[in-house]
Amino acid sequence: MEAVALEETRTLIRMEYQELPALSLTFWQAQRLWNLSEELCERALQSLVREKFLIMTSSGRFIRRHDWSSRAASSSPVALAG
Repeated sequence: MEAVALEETRTLIRMEYQELPALSLTFWQAQRLWNLSEELCERALQSLVREKFLIMTSSGRFIRRHDWSSRAASSSPVALAG
């Protein structure tokens, strides 16, 4: 059941970012927007960063990878620990 929840969450997040290409959310904003537990939100976002669908900026925002080139230099990408 846990694997199903993770995959459904990943699908939901991916669909939202595809529908709203300029979406830029902090971890806490994402958790609240999608009403996720802290653990599930973290696992889903980390997996989308690992597969290079999302980038986490130095300011802590998650953005779509293809949108990175249009972002300000103050939001440079960083790797997630994990």
